[in-house]
Amino acid sequence: MLIKRLHVLSSNSSKYGLQKFISACYSSLVPPKVLEKIRNIGISAHIDSGKTTLTERILFYTGRIDEMHEVRGKDGVGAVMDSMELERQRGITIQSAATYTTWKDYNINIIDTPGHVDFTVEVERALRVLDGAVLVLCAVGGVQSQTMTVNRQMKRYSVPCLAFINKLDRMGANPYRVLNQLRSKLNHNAAFIQLPIGLEGNTKGIIDLVEQRALYFEGDHGEAIREDEIPADMRVEVEERHMELIEHLSNADEQIGELFLEEKIPTKAELYAGIRRACLERTFTPVLVGTALKNKGVQALLDAVLKYLPHPGEVKNYALIPSRQGEEEKVLMHSARDSSHTFVGLAFKLEAGRFGQLTYVRVYQGCLKKGETIYNSRTGKKVKVSRLVQMHSNNMEDVTEVYAGDICALFGIDCASGDTFTTDSKSNISMESMYVPDPVISMSIKPKDNKNLDSFSKAINRFTKEDPTYTVYWDNENKETIASGMGELHLEIYAQRMEREYGCEVVMGKPKVAFRETITTPVEFDYLHKKQSGGSGQFGRVIGVIEPLPVEENTKNVFEDETMGTNVPKQFIPAIEKGFKQMCEKGSLTGHKVSGVRFRLQDGDNHMVDSNEISFIMAACGAMKQAYENGSWVVLEPVMLVEITAPEEFQGAVMSQLTKRSGIVTGTDANEGWFSIYAEVPLNDMFGYASELRSSTQGKGEFTMEYSRYAPARGEVMESLISQFQDFYAAEPAKKKGRR
Repeated sequence: MLIKRLHVLSSNSSKYGLQKFISACYSSLVPPKVLEKIRNIGISAHIDSGKTTLTERILFYTGRIDEMHEVRGKDGVGAVMDSMELERQRGITIQSAATYTTWKDYNINIIDTPGHVDFTVEVERALRVLDGAVLVLCAVGGVQSQTMTVNRQMKRYSVPCLAFINKLDRMGANPYRVLNQLRSKLNHNAAFIQLPIGLEGNTKGIIDLVEQRALYFEGDHGEAIREDEIPADMRVEVEERHMELIEHLSNADEQIGELFLEEKIPTKAELYAGIRRACLERTFTPVLVGTALKNKGVQALLDAVLKYLPHPGEVKNYALIPSRQGEEEKVLMHSARDSSHTFVGLAFKLEAGRFGQLTYVRVYQGCLKKGETIYNSRTGKKVKVSRLVQMHSNNMEDVTEVYAGDICALFGIDCASGDTFTTDSKSNISMESMYVPDPVISMSIKPKDNKNLDSFSKAINRFTKEDPTYTVYWDNENKETIASGMGELHLEIYAQRMEREYGCEVVMGKPKVAFRETITTPVEFDYLHKKQSGGSGQFGRVIGVIEPLPVEENTKNVFEDETMGTNVPKQFIPAIEKGFKQMCEKGSLTGHKVSGVRFRLQDGDNHMVDSNEISFIMAACGAMKQAYENGSWVVLEPVMLVEITAPEEFQGAVMSQLTKRSGIVTGTDANEGWFSIYAEVPLNDMFGYASELRSSTQGKGEFTMEYSRYAPARGEVMESLISQFQDFYAAEPAKKKGRR
């Protein structure tokens, strides 16, 4: 209560000193951190399932904030965890946000993660460093595409989770259908440990199946919890669901299983212990219900986090140390909250803060104190920790020391996401890194005004460092900057952030595909370059063959000198090769590079006076032009290896899309209601596929794409490119005439 009153005072005061005093008071009232009383949890779900609203309620009920706000910021404030202006404007979470709070003498570190697949790396790095998670599901939408993605990520890092069915107050809410989807679509051994009392507009409270009691959330904000008897009309259902809980738990826990076989009903203590054991082993998922927006069920969820999710000492975390045999050896981290072991921490997220780069670190072992020197295991660089903070959304609270199990942030540390820090300068220890998915979509990007090039460069450097799935590179062939990311929304958000945060408006467009030109049959050449204009002239003759390289080498060009004797002096051979490579930079068919060609120089001629380097460069260029006139040439295009994963009911639609995009299916696979298709598709036909796939699979389909090979382009593609090239050159003289 004291904390709440101080928060109210602070909100009515403009003095920074009072704010600082309140933070100090809050810190002083936080109980000493015992390992068993720490929880590191993430809130993860599909888009619009209510993650940020749930986090807002958690912070309110634990006294961390004094009033709740809307996610979309219609009240002019917005949710605490959505601190970015774009997040409040769009009503979505873009960056994961960290905070910490206390509930019943337990310290809880919380990371609120985005729901869009475009920002999936935020979920990846959060789950990499967390001990447990809350999987939020919408009572209407149920298990959706990103729910499946998040579930796979939790499985990848073996993160125990609770399921919380939110939005019971919405029209069409059906938590029983969501439970069935959890079992059928996600293959969870799941069962209710709570039941709703009423649904939609009639949502009154919840029933605790373990304690066999009804909970009603009263007061202006649901802060007053009233316990009561189970309503008479629900007693039969409660008994059935209680037995269902025991039955599902008996399949996951031996001790409950023995009691079930002996037809004994477990006591409350045995049931609590059984649920915890099975939850930690990821063999059982407790399902809770509530509505965060209407302030019902949040406190019960917090209690469940304390009861069923692990503390840092119950999670085995391993680091890698190089062994003498050249292999990496796994070493178990010690979770004791003291300085008896060397400090080891993992930098899992980078952010540009008001005071420079902010590095989020999860402490896995030992203790780190302000003023200590730490070493980056990857680079070997040492740095002094001048400031140590704990984050509350975008606000920082200074601390003097952190221990194993804590999540903190450091300033002024030059590092990359995934780097390991230790206080031992001789240690080569490194934590297992997180999975970073490859970008799936690319677009050209450039500043609208060239005066903003400096700001554009700064923004690119910052965003690519913060987000490993956002990459930007200069395409030298097409002379444009290419930005790659996880989706169109991903690239659009960064373009908007450049404008808002750096004042640099950018223009984005479809990038050009790097086509190639190649010859299909060998063609002989015999070219004489002869020029006389007074004084010393130019004379050079080359004879030989230009032929195609094997298919597997069609990205290379080869020059071979097969001359005998002195018809072509050896000092001019490099000049001929130079002329050949110059002509390969821009083909005569479409203007794209030439590749997959072998230039075999077999003979030639020279003049004692007029032959020089430029003569043979020009002779080689002429030989290539001769080959274009007499040979058969085609356009090559990059073919991508595409892997598509989606639910089985959409297989027909996906196959139809691939056929339209000239894809060749090379293999299929099926697993647990999902299918995978492996295909080769021309890159030029892949643009816009991300949006098309998601719209045709209800947002559930995903695909990855990587370069496979170059192959001859289809006739219509080749004709279109030749036509564009000819039109471009036809327009050039008119432009020059207009300039004159």
